[in-house]
Amino acid sequence: MRYHIIGEDYELWDIVTNGPLETTKKNAKGVDVPKTRANYNAEDLKKWEKNAKAKKWLVCGLGPDEYSKIQSCTTAKKIWDTLQVAHEGTPQVKRSRGTLLYSQYENFTMKEGESIQKMYTRFTTLINELKSLGRIIL
Repeated sequence: MRYHIIGEDYELWDIVTNGPLETTKKNAKGVDVPKTRANYNAEDLKKWEKNAKAKKWLVCGLGPDEYSKIQSCTTAKKIWDTLQVAHEGTPQVKRSRGTLLYSQYENFTMKEGESIQKMYTRFTTLINELKSLGRIIL
């Protein structure tokens, strides 16, 4: 998904991972506050259009079950965060999974009757799963 969104517009990926671009104005005390829809200018509308495009890219590939999980999300970041937790689990679950996978890596051996090709595929899958959890094996 990341590469599809980046291929469309790199800024969209920033919106997915960091949240929508801010539409603020200074109040009487000089503090930034969110603008109301009535105060939007053309630049503000472009920012919200970018968020809508990012949401579209995330939602287009979802089935009905997944869509029901994110239908109340108002930003692309909220959709992404919800999908990440649904598919990868909470940070605690990720840590536990990483620990389990690292243990499998440390104890990796060829199974009886396993071909070298199958062993290599199993090893590569294990390494890729560790990488996806942020555990880099050198």
